[in-house]
Amino acid sequence: MEIGILIVGIVAGVMSGLFGIGGGIIMVPSLIAFFGMDMLNANATSLAAMLLPVGVLGVISYYKAGYINIKESLWISIGLLAGSFFGAELAISVDVKVLSKLYAAFLLYVAVGYLNIPALFRRKNNSNIENPISGEKIQRSFWIYIVVGIFAGIIAGLFGKGGGLVIVPVLIKFFRYDAKAASATSLAALQLPVGLPSVIVYAQGGYLNWIYAGLMALGIVFGVFFGTKLAIKLPSTTFKKVYAVFLLGVAVYMVVKYI
Repeated sequence: MEIGILIVGIVAGVMSGLFGIGGGIIMVPSLIAFFGMDMLNANATSLAAMLLPVGVLGVISYYKAGYINIKESLWISIGLLAGSFFGAELAISVDVKVLSKLYAAFLLYVAVGYLNIPALFRRKNNSNIENPISGEKIQRSFWIYIVVGIFAGIIAGLFGKGGGLVIVPVLIKFFRYDAKAASATSLAALQLPVGLPSVIVYAQGGYLNWIYAGLMALGIVFGVFFGTKLAIKLPSTTFKKVYAVFLLGVAVYMVVKYI
């Protein structure tokens, strides 16, 4: 069983390095499906596995490649820290089915925009459609980054995953980040223990497996390194399409799970 947990961590790490996510979208369903955990214990264990800077090797690689703005990542981290507390409080006290469907709808909206699916139906050439990541990066006030972090933190606390799945699309669509820069900035923001408030809330409620969390954290360290190397080598247009397909898969999973 311990080997299985370690493998889950490695896979989650690769996805983290590639897409700038925390890896919970891999860890939570895996813990539920293969290791018999209930959702709250899986959420808590996933968040605890990401408390240490397990993606630091990936962040270093992204930084050397010039994709990270440290200041903007720190502002997002502050928001994540605040939002994760409220997300965890909601998770243990309310029915999350409606929220999860809204979350899935958001992911579908972003993914469809990246893939230009409406343009395909209208039989228009994709080259005539505005690229959502083209143009100059839009400069925003620091508090806007904090708000993005708060929203992402609430989602992460609710579902044990999803912080990066909010941050990356928002940075691309509304801040005009390059897809790789958005993933890099998100991954950097997640290296601080931003999920600590959520973990404390879950632990106080009796939902946490520290052994599993530690094993997965070890796997993430190695996985992130390889995922980041792959992301840097991918052309930006290919990276965006791969990320869009990933979002579609996550959205379908969220709908099916909470239908």
